Amino acid sequence: MEHQMSSPDITELAGAMIQVQQTLSPALKDAENTFTNSRYATLHSVMNACREALLAHGIWLTQYPVSVEANQLGLVTKIVHAETGEWQASLLTMPLPKNDPQGYGSAMTYARRYGLSALIGIVTESDDDGEIASHQNVSNNTGFSPRNNGMNSSSQRPKSLSKGDSTGVTNLPRLDGVQYRKGTANDGKQCVLATGDTHSKKEFLRKAGFRWDGTRKVWWRYADAA
Repeated sequence: MEHQMSSPDITELAGAMIQVQQTLSPALKDAENTFTNSRYATLHSVMNACREALLAHGIWLTQYPVSVEANQLGLVTKIVHAETGEWQASLLTMPLPKNDPQGYGSAMTYARRYGLSALIGIVTESDDDGEIASHQNVSNNTGFSPRNNGMNSSSQRPKSLSKGDSTGVTNLPRLDGVQYRKGTANDGKQCVLATGDTHSKKEFLRKAGFRWDGTRKVWWRYADAA
């Protein structure tokens, strides 16, 4: 296992990385976690956020597994300044979800995107965080937190609404990849939750009266909203 995490001198590497970080853009949240109904940046997105900047300033990036404790994955992320050979690295260790090739591969992908983000200084785009802030006062004033109307079982998965659907709401936008389902607010009023590919459709949802709830990571509106 590597114990030294950098070359004795990283002056030239640090100067190049300052230029890299000046040009970095946030990694786009390009995938959705269906279990938490939230979006995240995949390894592909994280790599896209830094690859060109690193190459333009002569930085070589490599990631490789190393031996650690049993049932754990060790991953080294290393950047090297091509002109001088100066380098810096970080070691990330994490438990394996399953001790088989599939579990190892899943952990590797997860470790690669987090190890890379931490070493390079990549952040994910924060549009959803902005939605949380913009609607914070609304949530505080109404005490609203939508909850599912007993729709957690696999037999009650949300489906796309059409006119005359059992929700009783007929003025919802038809958006590819977006599903709607009924819910009940803490104030007892009926509401509609929008799930699925909501991130790319948020402007349409906002125009239809939907608001972002940061606690449950879901777009919602009252069922009787105009």
